[in-house]
Amino acid sequence: MASVRIREATERDCGDILRLIRELAEYEKLSDQVKISEEALRADGFGENPFYHCLIAEFLPAPGDTQGQGIGSKIIKKVAKVALDKGCSQFRLAVLDWNKRAMDLYKTLGARDLTEAEGWHSFRFEGEALKALAEK
Repeated sequence: MASVRIREATERDCGDILRLIRELAEYEKLSDQVKISEEALRADGFGENPFYHCLIAEFLPAPGDTQGQGIGSKIIKKVAKVALDKGCSQFRLAVLDWNKRAMDLYKTLGARDLTEAEGWHSFRFEGEALKALAEK
């Protein structure tokens, strides 16, 4: 089994972060929604007032598929620790409705499905709708 280390991202990781964003978007069939650049990731995450924080899972690859190595669970547990250390009372995850494997993992780890339990739906403003809203 591969050895996994989870650490905070640095500016040097922005190229890999962008690559992973693109790979995830491709997997989720949402490649057309990736609008960010490596430079924007660097400015947004590592400037004076960062908009995001990022964790990196590093592992020494074992022969064969890395799936089933527990990396997802380890990252989620680390995020929980960081959230508590920062004084957060919760953190939320977004998942597409067809990604049953991810939903099953989250439930196994103790997450509540808010769509199922409380009927929450997620909305976003973007592009022209965001601009129009800001101008009203």
